[in-house]
Amino acid sequence: MQLATPQRARRRPSLTPMIDVVFLLLVFFMLASRFGMDAVLDIPLAAQGGPYTGPPRLIDVTPEGLSLNGQPVKELAPALEPLMEKPTDMLILRGRDEATLQRIMEVTETLRAAGYTSVVLVE
Repeated sequence: MQLATPQRARRRPSLTPMIDVVFLLLVFFMLASRFGMDAVLDIPLAAQGGPYTGPPRLIDVTPEGLSLNGQPVKELAPALEPLMEKPTDMLILRGRDEATLQRIMEVTETLRAAGYTSVVLVE
């Protein structure tokens, strides 16, 4: 004689743990994301990138200071004057040694305040 085990009714799985996880993820992403822009950067970079003329004007930006064509400088604007024919001549900015974007923006603002309008940012 064969005895069969009685059929148990299938239980539906509880959705409560899954709903809890979904709400936890929702709260996490809402708290971790930003919903607005902090600031808009107005960077006046060279638009057409015409031909480069004149002596080299490579500005290396480091966290500690600046160098123009490999030579450290304290004040950038007076060091650039002998190299510039006109204020629209192209300047090349290069971030070095973990220079932050904030530092590069400060140098760009300094150049803009000195009247230089054509800046190219390179790696």
